[in-house]
Amino acid sequence: MKALLLRVGIDKGCGGALAPIFEDGSFEYIPIPEQKINKMDMRTFANTRGAHGRYMAEYLPEKTQNKKIHFDPEFETFTYGDTSPSKNNYLLKLEKNDALVFYAGLTPYKNEKFQEALYIIGYLVVETVIDFNEFSNSKKSDLEKIGKLNTIYSNNAHIKTNDLENLVIVVGNSKSRLLDHAILISQRKPDKMGRKYHAASPEMEKLLGIKGSIQRSIPPRIITEDNYLENLKTRINYPI
Repeated sequence: MKALLLRVGIDKGCGGALAPIFEDGSFEYIPIPEQKINKMDMRTFANTRGAHGRYMAEYLPEKTQNKKIHFDPEFETFTYGDTSPSKNNYLLKLEKNDALVFYAGLTPYKNEKFQEALYIIGYLVVETVIDFNEFSNSKKSDLEKIGKLNTIYSNNAHIKTNDLENLVIVVGNSKSRLLDHAILISQRKPDKMGRKYHAASPEMEKLLGIKGSIQRSIPPRIITEDNYLENLKTRINYPI
């Protein structure tokens, strides 16, 4: 088994805000805005409620509130899709029962208990990985396969926008989950210019063996050593 840690969710660069973390450690998972034309999904931040009952727009700047939502990962049928070759090089190495662990930037909402930081918010227990580059648009049999996949995984944001070029979809099994409470994994550190960035916290360096900046999703962090994997599984209550 191995685990791949990947940053997801709305952030200040894509959406103009971070999702909230509440005083009890629960949080809202708020995805990024949709960049593609999406006629299959009419959900916007303004008409979609989060797990805590409020419309997602209440946590976001006005310029973002009426945008459609790119639900990816999605935790209804447990899929995550990406069309970036730099990410897909990592996703394609995942195998059945590996862990695709998601973390996101969260900011405290009406509390001083938590800090603005990066937190683990959920994971997929990998069932399969689908590479759409394996299919040819000139073969009838491949087009039929694509059609079936589009139907089976219709809940994925890339399928909804017909964004299939270079698409890789990771499918999780029913043991995948969005966490009830976020798990802190970062600590702000100054770079050489004195600017603060999100680095792996000392605790996570010790528990998971990850070091340095985890502010961006590229490159994702891979955990392969047994002791670090056991620590991760215990921390997130991983079922395998």
